[in-house]
Amino acid sequence: MKILNDPVYGFISVPDPLLQKLIDHPWFQRLRYIKQLGLSHLVYPGALHTRFHHALGAMHLMGLALESLRGKGHVVTEDEGLGAHVAILLHDIGHGPFSHALEHSIVDDVDHEVISSLVMDALNKEFGGALETGIRIFRNQHPKRFLHQLVSGQLDMDRMDYLNRDSFYTGVSEGVIGGDRIIKMLQVVDDELVVEEKAIYSIEKFIVARRLMYWQVYLHKTVVACEQMLVQTLRRAKALGLQGVPLFGSPTLLGFLHERRGRPSFNDPAVLADFMRLDDHDIMGAVKVWADHPDKVLARLASDLLHRRTLRIRLQNGPWNEVHIAELREKVAAQLGISTTDAAHFVITGSIVNNAYDPGKDRIELRYKDGTLRDIAEASDNLGIQALARPVTKWYLAWPRWM
Repeated sequence: MKILNDPVYGFISVPDPLLQKLIDHPWFQRLRYIKQLGLSHLVYPGALHTRFHHALGAMHLMGLALESLRGKGHVVTEDEGLGAHVAILLHDIGHGPFSHALEHSIVDDVDHEVISSLVMDALNKEFGGALETGIRIFRNQHPKRFLHQLVSGQLDMDRMDYLNRDSFYTGVSEGVIGGDRIIKMLQVVDDELVVEEKAIYSIEKFIVARRLMYWQVYLHKTVVACEQMLVQTLRRAKALGLQGVPLFGSPTLLGFLHERRGRPSFNDPAVLADFMRLDDHDIMGAVKVWADHPDKVLARLASDLLHRRTLRIRLQNGPWNEVHIAELREKVAAQLGISTTDAAHFVITGSIVNNAYDPGKDRIELRYKDGTLRDIAEASDNLGIQALARPVTKWYLAWPRWM
């Protein structure tokens, strides 16, 4: 077995030659060049870890979870265990550069989960069907549903890893969870993943940690502003590219800027392969050159992002006044000498949702000694946990600091 030194868990192993072959594949190696937290390093300088780190960490936790469940008498065959490792290892392989920023700019109506699924199919063909069980687990098509829940659920290994890992690299200690204890307390009842009642306080901490990490890191208002600046930069470049305006970029990036590529396009193996060549370097390399582009809108967007002239951003509990938004856009248009339509790239509004625990989608249930099950929001005597079971939506308005 290959041994790797992980800064969060120490020495971890790659338990099967198939997994090592997947890790060595160029499409997986590409994750070394895609940061896990996008532009969060502009707020938290240490947040430079990659999706490669995260995928390996989640694979390690999957091994611990399967070992724990097998030790309690639950049957997980070698093929199913390998499939679960494959599913969690590849769960993020379809992420593009800067993650969701790309999904809302240069590709149309296709998210990373769909692309991950397509990539798995392509790799399965290349590996002679060896990934079949993993793909069924990933898509929740395997008879044992709890295996899918370990990959994608309220207590999946994805969340277990990214909370601890993102907390470690950002220095935000509120994200630290008792992942080892939760994994040791996992149980399966009627093919559903549950936790033993002794883990109630660890689960409470897990839910609170998610809520805090979303507000402090993932939905930090300056991070949201920076990501919106990148989205607007890419959208402007895409609009110019579709008009035939000359742009600097890698051949792969230019292919996405000069053509409309939505969900149907990714059925073309050539388009999928092109996407799997993109990483953070393609984007930032282009942004550096676009800062001097003749188009003043693209140049200003790229320059502000490059030099961290972040947008001023405010949050409130309801939508922003349309008249106020229009006034801000008119001021930007007058100051830059552009149209109010183009000024919309600099004055941006939208909403963000913090949903730490959604019992309507997938419940976290505690198993008591008498065999009964209770949802964590009902079982907890912490009123805060019940409150956290409700999503919180905030509306943002961002505009240039130089106004």
